[in-house]
Amino acid sequence: MRPAARKAASLGGERVFAWGLLAPCLFFVALFAFYPIARSMFLSLYRIILGLPRLGDPFVGLANYLRLAQDPEAMLALANTCLFVAASTLLELGLGLIIALLMDQAVRGRSLLRAALLIPWAIPTVVTSQMWRFIMSDNYGLLNLALFGGDVAAYRAWLADPFWALAAVILADVWKTSSFAGLIILAGLQTIPAELHEAARIDGAGALRRFIHVTLPALRPALALALLFRTMDAFRVFDLVFVMTQGGPGNATNVLQFYGYQKMFAEGFLGYGAAVAVLVFALVMAVSLVYLVFFRRALFREAA
Repeated sequence: MRPAARKAASLGGERVFAWGLLAPCLFFVALFAFYPIARSMFLSLYRIILGLPRLGDPFVGLANYLRLAQDPEAMLALANTCLFVAASTLLELGLGLIIALLMDQAVRGRSLLRAALLIPWAIPTVVTSQMWRFIMSDNYGLLNLALFGGDVAAYRAWLADPFWALAAVILADVWKTSSFAGLIILAGLQTIPAELHEAARIDGAGALRRFIHVTLPALRPALALALLFRTMDAFRVFDLVFVMTQGGPGNATNVLQFYGYQKMFAEGFLGYGAAVAVLVFALVMAVSLVYLVFFRRALFREAA
């Protein structure tokens, strides 16, 4: 066999071997990711009500989506979702940057500090939600105790107030996941060469100027990645709302994921609930694509 033929046969065998290794992964991705998405899209085109006989569910096309666009509760849930995403993501990015800077300091007990700062992220979300529900309780909450002491008559029902209920859900999410953003930003901090800071220090730049002109520009990829991950996750918030407020008071904390759950499982409108789920998927996909295009232009403008 000629050398060229042997090389081609070897490359062909490597491709077959590589696809053989990838096949199980692709199978499970298709089974647990692509199939549910496709199934939800399919169900959203039908009028299906749980508990009623399914003798040929009527095909309604885009009627569920038209109903969704005209549903004031859905639009309120969408507004709440966007507000939650904007507030929680920006706060988590800012606090994550502070956490990363703290974890990057060469101080005694740095490993213990890093472990302590990551504890909120490691706690299950349901546990976090229950903890913050207890903190905000109007009867025995730690917040009322800290503000009013033993004056029980002054205690406030924080989760019964529309503004404070939504603020409490945002605060709980920020408390839990800021350390995750900090972990991503810390990885970016540790890739910055020490020589850059040393050169800036020799040139007379103070700590603030080094942070603005050296650290932040070098952190743009890590900040972009943290922003992307946290935005995608914030759009899918469910368990915080489910445990802390159940969407109340008066739908003030109702978000799209919880609204879809209510329609699908509490009220039995499977097709309509699937349309809500598809809307959440479309929003996450659209925002992710916008982020990727924007940061590609911002970070790789010279290469383009």
